[in-house]
Amino acid sequence: MSSPIVNPDSARRVVVLVPCYNEAITIGKVVGDVRRVLPEAQVYVYDNNSTDDTARLAREAGAIVVSEPRQGKGNVLRSMFRDVDADCYLLIDGDDTYGVDALPEMARMVLEQRVDMVVGDRLSSTYLQVNNRRYHNFGNLLVRGLINRMFKSSVPDIMSGCRAFSPLFVKNFPVLSQGFEIETEMTIYALDNNFVVRSLPVAYANRPAGSTSKLNTVSDGFRVIGTIFSLFVHFRPLLFFSVLAAICFVAGVVGAIPVFAEYFATGLVPRFPTLIVCGFIIMLALLLFVCGLILQVTGTRHKQLTELLMNKK
Repeated sequence: MSSPIVNPDSARRVVVLVPCYNEAITIGKVVGDVRRVLPEAQVYVYDNNSTDDTARLAREAGAIVVSEPRQGKGNVLRSMFRDVDADCYLLIDGDDTYGVDALPEMARMVLEQRVDMVVGDRLSSTYLQVNNRRYHNFGNLLVRGLINRMFKSSVPDIMSGCRAFSPLFVKNFPVLSQGFEIETEMTIYALDNNFVVRSLPVAYANRPAGSTSKLNTVSDGFRVIGTIFSLFVHFRPLLFFSVLAAICFVAGVVGAIPVFAEYFATGLVPRFPTLIVCGFIIMLALLLFVCGLILQVTGTRHKQLTELLMNKK
């Protein structure tokens, strides 16, 4: 049953964005299923240099097909968010692993409850039971734990590829990633900038026979962890540099204690080079703390300006 939120008489426009690379086996079914649950929504398939019949089959299924020559899911989303204007954006992969029945409710949450990002939660649904790549399960849980601890949040599925967005989020999100780490970047940006984030369980199934994942467990996993680290430095600079400063300060003080103890006992400083090195380490600690403080103030000012710009739109 279709949702009334996309009634053609309504001024609210819902679009479904499907990034694709060599998904000829599944793309026709995905587009058909989306049109079944959201018949009035427009489906955009962004073909990312596919070498099979993905583009043709998507077009035959009723989707608007756009070519994106820059390889990588992050590059695809960058073009999607720039090109398409709507009142609600739904994002789903073209590999037929996500159930589409939750899409109308996700759209309703954006349009009626003013949620900025709805995350399709696989981990609370069927993902951990049906996914046959065990390191993916471990990676998802690791990333979820790291980000929720860093940002004091409770998002159940950080790396889900099924989401809904408000235009406020889409038009203000600066896409920096090029590959699969884009989901992590979106989640961190939403949490740090105080967007309204909600989750909704979605069914998950393994890829059908003949369909292969484009995600490399090791290389893409390291890229995701690297993205978390770099974004943590960017969004929490004072905490990051304070930790480094504390380590340097403790090392400098511990190294200098024997020198001062010997001085107070004998009045001599025979290990003068050690004292100089420890002094430089303590100075480095102070510099790291000041750098973190400056970056924190700059980041706060940037967030204030971003908030003002969003309020004017």
